[in-house]
Amino acid sequence: MYPRAACLPAEQPAMHLESDVDASVVLLTIRGRWDRTLWKLATERINKCLAEHPEALIVDLSELDDPAAASAPTWMAAQRTAAAMTPPVQLALCIPPELPLADRMQRLGARHYLPVYARVRQARVAIASRLPLTERLMLTLGPEPEAPSLARNLVSDACLAWERVELLHPSRSVMSELVNNAIEHARTEMTVVVSLRGAGIHLSVADGVAAPPHRIKLSRVRRDHPLDERGRGLQVVSALAVAWGTLPTRTGKVVWATMQPRLEKARRQPRNDSPRLPSSVRNERPTGPR
Repeated sequence: MYPRAACLPAEQPAMHLESDVDASVVLLTIRGRWDRTLWKLATERINKCLAEHPEALIVDLSELDDPAAASAPTWMAAQRTAAAMTPPVQLALCIPPELPLADRMQRLGARHYLPVYARVRQARVAIASRLPLTERLMLTLGPEPEAPSLARNLVSDACLAWERVELLHPSRSVMSELVNNAIEHARTEMTVVVSLRGAGIHLSVADGVAAPPHRIKLSRVRRDHPLDERGRGLQVVSALAVAWGTLPTRTGKVVWATMQPRLEKARRQPRNDSPRLPSSVRNERPTGPR
C-alpha cells in the first residue's frame, strides 16, 4: 500500500505557481511528502504549466520531502515532454545539494540536459543567460481611456519593426481586448509587453489583481432591449490567437496570447490539450515504503 498523503498546514500549500510579467519564465514550487497524491498533483500541474508554453519552467523542490529520491522519474518524464515541444521549453530543477534527490538528479540529469541548481536565484540567472535574445517592447500603463490605443500602437511598432505585417491588425485587436479587460476588471497599473517569438509574436498584459479572466456567456438578443456586448472580448482573443491563457504573478496575474501567421495557425494544437507524458511513463507510480 502507498503511504497516506501528508496533511500540510493550510498556509503551506503543496503547489505554488508564479510567472514573470511577460509569461516567459514560470516558477513552480512543490512542497510536502512525496506520495501518490503529490505525484498526481505534480504531474498535472507540470503538464498545465507546459501547456502555457513559457520559454522556461523552473521547478523548486527545496521543500519536497523525498528521502528516497523516488520522485526522480517524474522530473525526467517532465524533461522529455518539455524537450519535445515546439519550440522546446527549458526545464530546470532547484534542489539543495544536501538532499538525496539532488545527488540522484545530478547523475540522471547530466545525461538528459536537465540542470539542477541549489537555489531559485541561481536557476533564474542561468536560464536568463540561455534564453534567446528575444526582442521585446514594453509599456507601463494606467487604467485610463487612452491605454488601449497606446497598447495597440506598441503592437504596430513591433509588427512593422519585425516585419510581421500579416499579424498587425489581428494582434492590435487582441491586445486591445486584453487591455480593456484589465481596465474594466483589475483597474490597476498594467505592464504591456510585445515579444518576438519565432514566426509570430507574443502579447501579454500583467495587472495587480490575481483573479483570472473568465468568459461571459453572450446574452440573447431581445426585441426592444439594449444590446449587451459583454463577453465578446475573450471570444475575439480566442478566435484570433493561436493560444491564450493566464498565469499568477507575484503581484497579480498576467494574461497572454500567442499570434502566428495563418500557415502556423493551421498546425496549431488545440488550446486545452495539455501535453501528455510518454506512454512508457504514463502509469508511473512513486516508489517508496509499502
